[in-house]
Amino acid sequence: MVFSSLIFLYAFLPLCIIATRFARTVKIQNIVLLFFSLFFYAWGEPVWVFLMVATVFGVWLIGLAMERSKSRAAARSWLILSVVLCLSSLVVFKYSGFIFETINNILGTSFPEPSFSLPIGISFYTFQTLTYIIDVYRGETEVQKKFYNLMLYVSLFPQLIAGPIVRYSDIAEQIGERRVSFEETAQGVGRFLVGLAKKVLIANHAAEIVGLTLDSTRLASLDGLEAWIGILAFSIQIYFDFSGYSDMAIGLGHMFGFRFKENFKYPYVAKSVTDFWRRWHISLSTFFRDYVYIPLGGNRLGLPRQILNMFIVWSLTGLWHGAAWNFVLWGIYYFVLLTIEKLFLLRLLERLPGIFGHVYTWATFILGWVFFKMESMSGIGTLLQRMFQSRSSFVTNRGVVLLQNHLIFIVIAFALAMPLLPWLRSKKPVQRLMKNMKKREPLFGIYSSIVYLGLLFFSTMSLVASGFNPFLYFRF
Repeated sequence: MVFSSLIFLYAFLPLCIIATRFARTVKIQNIVLLFFSLFFYAWGEPVWVFLMVATVFGVWLIGLAMERSKSRAAARSWLILSVVLCLSSLVVFKYSGFIFETINNILGTSFPEPSFSLPIGISFYTFQTLTYIIDVYRGETEVQKKFYNLMLYVSLFPQLIAGPIVRYSDIAEQIGERRVSFEETAQGVGRFLVGLAKKVLIANHAAEIVGLTLDSTRLASLDGLEAWIGILAFSIQIYFDFSGYSDMAIGLGHMFGFRFKENFKYPYVAKSVTDFWRRWHISLSTFFRDYVYIPLGGNRLGLPRQILNMFIVWSLTGLWHGAAWNFVLWGIYYFVLLTIEKLFLLRLLERLPGIFGHVYTWATFILGWVFFKMESMSGIGTLLQRMFQSRSSFVTNRGVVLLQNHLIFIVIAFALAMPLLPWLRSKKPVQRLMKNMKKREPLFGIYSSIVYLGLLFFSTMSLVASGFNPFLYFRF
């Protein structure tokens, strides 16, 4: 089941809201939410839901044992066991085939390559489970005594499938005590509908352009203009797809009394790659910073060790996204860029007019999406060749027609990826207008409702006309 589906919008979500509103205590609400969350996951993974439950149950028992440990060494042993438990299933299901394929290619062996269907969201719920047990070990949060509360934290359906990666310490208090006001619910509904529109009205349309251009069967025949339109469309698709999901997750959290941290902060306005990764998939960046980079020594050690730590982090970041060499290459690509910025480029960019930083960052992330999108080395090479081919074959009639058909959409989509609304809200005339409108609160509420109902209406019409539309990050 996905958020952008009619059965979720008009059956699952209303029933879940009604059921939780009838629950008079937080304990009963948690049980109701846990039931709906497990049902939500089992809808698409009727078998692997037991793997998730077993993993969380094992970590819950380890957490209790860790609390009773009489020495730091014993607690560390329990921590190692929990890390092995969490990562073992991730390695088996996500990376075993990749590992054996690589061994066979390097050594010329013929070991059978395991093939498993990847449990949906396994990377996300594995990392969330790790944040819980590591924070308990560090003493940053108390052990959860009730299994169903820990199970709720991991399986909570708003963020289960594709994040954001929510740290247990961020919502531990909310699990035990929270209130859901009408205002907060309204804010959540609005945020959810904005995210839904991002996914259905923008990301899905961009995906159609990507399908026309970057499909593996079409690559070799692309002209240069088509190749650039394709990768620009993918830049639109992946941003609005994933940020839309994050908006929906945050909005759903508000509906049930949970506050999740922001996962995107307008990354396409970044002035450097460093700035880009402070704005893109923030929950993943902070996870690797807090649980890998800093424990390895972070910035406390000399520059050579810092660079080694960065290499480890970005290699793991690439692998986290997928068991394929294109993701490893993508991670190393960003490691190289961030290392260059750390050594000298960032200081240079700070001295130059901001436009230079914006152009440089746009060039780097668009090129980066080539490595991310194409699943084979040959596909990467072919697309780059098409993008940078000679002038004589760069533009054909096909490319011109494609541009004419989609130029307005591409321009509007990138404009919407910019912080236009925050910029407008910062202007005094707009602030005065908003203040006057809010004084007429009933009228302001009507206007807002009309806007959100419009988003729901057009999104619903699009869903009725289209088929299955999974989120890109489901496969991670």
